[in-house]
Amino acid sequence: MNQVVKLDRHDVIAIITINYPPVNALSAAVRRGLVDSVNAAISDPEVKAIVLTCAGRTFIAGDDIKEFGKPPQPPSWNEMMAVLENSPKPIVAAIHGNGLGGGLEVALVCHFRVATQDAKLGLPEVKLGLLPGAGGTQRLPRAVGPELAVKMIVGGDPISAADALKYGLIEEIVVDPASGGEAFARKVLAEKRPLRRLRDDDSKLAAAKADRSIFTDAVTEMTKKARGREAPFVAAGAVGFAIDLPFEEGLRRELEGFNKLFAGGQSKAQQYAFFAERAAKKIAGLPEGTESRPVNRVAIIGAGTMGGGIAMSFANAGIAVTLVETSQEQLKRGMGVMQKNWEATAKRGGIPQDAPAKRMALINGVVGLENVKKADLIIEAVFETMAVKKEVFSKLDQYAKPGAVLASNTSYLSIDEIAKATKRPQDVLGMHFFSPANVMKLCEVVRAAKTAPDALATAVSIAREIAKVPVVVGVCHGFVGNRMYDRSGKQAEKLLFEGALPQQVDAVMTKFGMPMGTFVMHDMAGLDIGWLSRKERGVKSEIADALCEAGRYGLKAGKGYYKYEAGSRAPLPDPEVERLIGETLERLGLKRRVVSDDEVLERLMYPIINEGAKILEEGIASRPSDLDVVWLYGFGWPIYRGGPMYWADQIGLDKVLAKLKEFHASLGDDFKPAPLLENLVAEGKKFGELKQPAR
Repeated sequence: MNQVVKLDRHDVIAIITINYPPVNALSAAVRRGLVDSVNAAISDPEVKAIVLTCAGRTFIAGDDIKEFGKPPQPPSWNEMMAVLENSPKPIVAAIHGNGLGGGLEVALVCHFRVATQDAKLGLPEVKLGLLPGAGGTQRLPRAVGPELAVKMIVGGDPISAADALKYGLIEEIVVDPASGGEAFARKVLAEKRPLRRLRDDDSKLAAAKADRSIFTDAVTEMTKKARGREAPFVAAGAVGFAIDLPFEEGLRRELEGFNKLFAGGQSKAQQYAFFAERAAKKIAGLPEGTESRPVNRVAIIGAGTMGGGIAMSFANAGIAVTLVETSQEQLKRGMGVMQKNWEATAKRGGIPQDAPAKRMALINGVVGLENVKKADLIIEAVFETMAVKKEVFSKLDQYAKPGAVLASNTSYLSIDEIAKATKRPQDVLGMHFFSPANVMKLCEVVRAAKTAPDALATAVSIAREIAKVPVVVGVCHGFVGNRMYDRSGKQAEKLLFEGALPQQVDAVMTKFGMPMGTFVMHDMAGLDIGWLSRKERGVKSEIADALCEAGRYGLKAGKGYYKYEAGSRAPLPDPEVERLIGETLERLGLKRRVVSDDEVLERLMYPIINEGAKILEEGIASRPSDLDVVWLYGFGWPIYRGGPMYWADQIGLDKVLAKLKEFHASLGDDFKPAPLLENLVAEGKKFGELKQPAR
């Protein structure tokens, strides 16, 4: 019917095929072609049934992101959905790849659905701070029942074709969408099946109408981790409308909820985060046509916390790794930790029961660096000192094959210096995973001065393959994430010397939306580690040292900045800590004052923004949005705030600068404003207007 929608007829079956690569998104042209095709098929007296399918790798994957924020073009969504749903001839949606968002909503107005075995079906709008706005919250509960609908809509995660069949979302699993859809359409005609319009079928709502707890329990379960986010709760309420209200009224209330969320700040921030992650995939300065090197074998050096976590990430993705240690004892310990972690995840239902054994089988634990000889990618995750890392990389010249990518997992150290230990600096870069590496999604890919373009492309590609979010950064102390975080951590410590307590500082951070506060994080890491490091360097941190001298080493000791009851990880404020802090301040001749929560927030967060401006000015990162992606996936920055640079734009760079100047005057150079920030304010611009590296 147009360039993106094709109508064919196989005797009595009309086949409508959408071909709008790469993901058959519902652009205005697709909607127009779909409406015209369905109307033509309805008007054709020879046609008795219609099959809706898609060319390429996937079914309709949702809205066309190229049209976000632009004036709507006809036909409207309502017109398109009504044409499909009101067709007097049966329409079969034949799904393959991803049937997500608006794609699944289109399938839900069709009278029947079939899908291929590998298809995924879902309504992920909540992840953009929205809810399904084309009837998804009203039709999906009628298709699968409110309990599963809550999980899919409030949680936003898709289900498999097998589960879709089990719960009645689809009628059959087919091998090929077009031919399978056609075969099912002929079965519908042969069996004279009545059209099933979900809007008219309340049968799967009956149980929840009789027992409201079926719905409320599902909502409680799916919203318990949604602290601070609006969309999951509004979406849950919309599913409730399907149970409580007539269909048309439920649709009206759904649209009200969608419009409320769409106009709000959270959805704008979450949409920004979505596009920021996409932008991070574009590597600045990479020559056009650069291909990544083939990676068939991976070796990881070090089976400690980080090395083991990285190995788990590869095994989780089904990629075999060689895990190298210096002794059998250390290797055995590391392998045991991985086994226990996977078994614990399986026990709570996070992975299948047979997954731990399958994933352990992908990890070949060996002793001796010579075992890296066949690896295409080698990731070093040894002790965080330059001397140890240089020793490892100098030996890799002897054992690593030519062309192997050599990556260091260092958190702070110079990749340029590490590269000097080899005769192949073009193959050396950083792959900084965040702890725990098997859980955290961020991977800072550190481009050194001599890193070859294809080596960089290889690291980015393999990070994506193991479900990480790679962000390319440059060489500096702490790279992007830790460099910015250290500024905040430093202020958290200083606030204790002025009158704040750990629980106040941490409460401000968690109220803001961070997953945990600075001092809980210190307790989890172990206070003795920093204490020993300070002793080696001849550095003191009076309050932290006092805690360690009192045996308060953190969670593992049952007491640190907080106390912990036996077997519990819940931090509890401890009067003993307040006493120790008070005694330390008295000994140092310092007086406590009342520190407001607003001051705590500004002193923790504004230095992060300021340091981000310096990083951009130095060209360490390519885009402000890259810094935001680092914080979203490396530190758990609340997605509904978009990231520190985006957040700064929302509150006003002029306000941030004014407060930094105020703190600079009273608290010193920790708050000296970045020249880039001053320039942006002078020009009336935002970070979001920086399209290229500032340098």
